[in-house]
Amino acid sequence: MDLQLTNKVALVTGSTAGIGLAIARRLAAEGAEVILTGRTEARLQEARAAILQETSGAKLRTVAVDFSRAEQVQYLLLEVPSVDILVNNVGIFEPKPFAEISDEDWLRFFEVNVLSGVRLSRQYFPQMLQKNWGRILFISSESGLQIPEEMIHYGTTKTAQLGVARGLAELTKGTEVTVNSVLPGPTASEGVEEFLQKLAGEGKTREEAEHEFFRDARPSSLLKRFITTEEIANMVAYLASPLAIATNGASVRVDGGVIRSIG
Repeated sequence: MDLQLTNKVALVTGSTAGIGLAIARRLAAEGAEVILTGRTEARLQEARAAILQETSGAKLRTVAVDFSRAEQVQYLLLEVPSVDILVNNVGIFEPKPFAEISDEDWLRFFEVNVLSGVRLSRQYFPQMLQKNWGRILFISSESGLQIPEEMIHYGTTKTAQLGVARGLAELTKGTEVTVNSVLPGPTASEGVEEFLQKLAGEGKTREEAEHEFFRDARPSSLLKRFITTEEIANMVAYLASPLAIATNGASVRVDGGVIRSIG
């Protein structure tokens, strides 16, 4: 299927690893010009090389930026004044008991997980409306609907992303601009693989550790395995395409059936 993304300019935040890198790789393979972002130039060049190895003619740019710092986000906006597709993927997480989550922790999580997308959308969204075409995607999480007790601050920021996305979508009436959220479930990202390898080092195989995780921690999963980053990227690429014009203001689940709801 041709997703009609050739020559579209896409900015993917937090795109040096995990879901962000998979999204960047998929968009580049579809012919989009992709701007990669990450905190260090070294990681950016590693990501760039990985994409070029798969798609030799990929059109790529790199910008080093720390999304916890507003002045660096402003620098990114100067470097990349306009885009066709914005994927707000960058995010941080950290298990922590609620009583130990300080004001500084709460502010840090909102700064990166929520305000990064707000700051970028504030510049690009009006341009998209003026051009009458654009895509904004917030990579939220199933944790935005099912707040994890061990990461209440993280889950709350993911809920906030859903609110921002839906609010922006309300402003797109009658246009070719869409704003959606994607809700991944438990995903085989770098951190998860490290977690599984650690358990495997304690006398369990990776398969045994994965089985126990879904038996004990995510029993509602229908997939019963970790989702691949590529599976999430496939959905994002579709939603970023002209083919997805009828999907707007939606919270699209790529959660393996973890969320027990028909709404």
